Amino acid sequence: MSRKSEIIRKTGETDITLSINIDGAGKGNINTGVGFLDHMLNLFARHGLFDLDIKAKGDLEVDAHHTVEDVGIVLGQAIKQALGEKKSIRRYGSSFVPMDETLALVALDLSGRPYLVFDAELKCQKLGNMETELVEEFFRAVSFNAGITLHIKVLYGTNTHHIIEAIFKAFGRALDDAAREDDRIEGVMSTKGIL
Repeated sequence: MSRKSEIIRKTGETDITLSINIDGAGKGNINTGVGFLDHMLNLFARHGLFDLDIKAKGDLEVDAHHTVEDVGIVLGQAIKQALGEKKSIRRYGSSFVPMDETLALVALDLSGRPYLVFDAELKCQKLGNMETELVEEFFRAVSFNAGITLHIKVLYGTNTHHIIEAIFKAFGRALDDAAREDDRIEGVMSTKGIL
């Protein structure tokens, strides 16, 4: 069964088309107009082994906020749609990722209950044309639109680029772990019978 989805979202602020293949090969084709975000999403796709295509146009003459947040919304919706009823998936995933002096942890639950804990200090305020405070906004949008309980913790690190890169890689690897199918699991991984 194919675990793919495509979402198109147009607002007065952004125009986004996004497709994802959960069972891909890590191929990213991403153009949001926010170079740093493109780089991070390519890392997410590569390390999660997802095929991810994103075309986004946003009001970057204002700032990157609407584009980054709306890409997070659409990515969350696409993940939720691609996973469908979540039958036979492992549900939980986690990953520690080192990046030079940085160590980041992402742990998540494809529970259907959105929640975000974001514990990271980002000292540099801007990377490229993206404010680093938007990283938390991006993950909040993903979490709430995909129905993911998502915990992000940076154990240590000083370089803001390294910190964010480790987070995105860890998110990809943790999501891949949680979305992996296990033929020992009948239905969904819950005593409630639903996720």
